[in-house]
Amino acid sequence: MQAVILAAGEGTRIRPLSASLPKPMLPVADRPLAAHAADAAVDAGADELVVVVGYEADAVRNYFGDEYAGVPVRYAVQESQSGTADAVRAARDLLDGPFAVLNGDNLYDSDAIADLFEAGPAVGATRVEDPSNYGVLSTDGDAVTDIVEKPSDPPTDLANAGAYVFPEEARAWLDVPESERGEHEITDVLARAVEEYDVGYAAMDRWLDVGRPWELLEANEWKLGELDRDLRGTVHEDADIRGDVVVEEGATIDAGVVVEGPALVRSGASVGPNAYVRGATLVSEDAKVGHSVEVKNSVLGRGTHVAHLSYVGDSVLGRDVNFGAGTNVANLRHDDQPVKLTVKGERISTGRRKFGVVAGDGAKTGINTSLNAGVKLSSSATTTPGEVVTRDR
Repeated sequence: MQAVILAAGEGTRIRPLSASLPKPMLPVADRPLAAHAADAAVDAGADELVVVVGYEADAVRNYFGDEYAGVPVRYAVQESQSGTADAVRAARDLLDGPFAVLNGDNLYDSDAIADLFEAGPAVGATRVEDPSNYGVLSTDGDAVTDIVEKPSDPPTDLANAGAYVFPEEARAWLDVPESERGEHEITDVLARAVEEYDVGYAAMDRWLDVGRPWELLEANEWKLGELDRDLRGTVHEDADIRGDVVVEEGATIDAGVVVEGPALVRSGASVGPNAYVRGATLVSEDAKVGHSVEVKNSVLGRGTHVAHLSYVGDSVLGRDVNFGAGTNVANLRHDDQPVKLTVKGERISTGRRKFGVVAGDGAKTGINTSLNAGVKLSSSATTTPGEVVTRDR
């Protein structure tokens, strides 16, 4: 079966992290977000991947190439991002037979994807506390009988998890009208399938739609939590490595360093001397955590440097960020309420009691900068020495 991986979106809600990199290519543990969906599809038996690209398409093509995980890869281009049905429609001429569709910005329960492929036509489903924010499925036994988008009075707590297996005939159903959101929705295609076929569902114990920066942090917490200890890199005899920590070949852990897993230090990265890394932390390729720096439960992008006497907690730093000596991140409000972050111009609760900052690619801080909880630094933004930053820069 072919699997369509939707990876064309820009990800405006996750800016500034997507300013020059498509959201599906943001790092989650040892691979981009979209690669987790691709791996789930291949493990479930996909014999070809059709990757739909659009925004910053070369980043996707360069990663997946013509073959990924032993299966061929072809590409379709979505010229403008106008909905999931439109994205699949871009791939229509490449499809032959029943096909799966997975969102490249979702993390899936891999076992459930295998169940989905077995059950097709089928949809992935997960139980949620507030179904009103999702497409909600009604079922009769193992069959889906209806789907309604974001109902004010949800009939069930079973949400559409954005994973599908469609019959071949669905290729002709992709020309759906625009929804109230002005998009062509794949759920309209699913509704048609429910009318004409016995559509099953695969229950997902765990699923995550990564749309906002704190959800990227949550995605890394999930996948880093699946690591097994593996110290292939250079680890100084005076370093203290605790728990499930991966130090890739080509990475360096210097003297006096303490790393508490789950943590991943990627090839070309260096930690220390005398640094402390804890929580679910990703130190990406060629990143540097320097002398007496503490990094807790954070994502450090490729080439990012936190080199001296700094604290970074519960934060997401993009690529080639440089925090000057003495930069400190606040990650807790005095009133103990959830930290808020600006998403598309609106302050939104992260739902997290502890959350630090989000820094876009190339952001730089002057020495002794203090960054308040919930601050965003745009790509290439700078601060001055000793500055206290309480608003987005």
